Amino acid sequence: MGEIKAVVTMHKQQVGGGAPIFVADNVKQMEETAFLLEKLLDAAVHDLKNGTFILVKHK
Repeated sequence: MGEIKAVVTMHKQQVGGGAPIFVADNVKQMEETAFLLEKLLDAAVHDLKNGTFILVKHK
């Protein structure tokens, strides 16, 4: 089981919870932010295919 470390989205109103949420203005910014956080957090990026990425730290 993994733990959600961050959320990167273009739709702030559709996400919530305890993980940090990064809001992007467009797809390019969303991808760049998600892949930078992937490296910084040593986590895996998962595309939910709805304008949101989640970063998960797998055990």
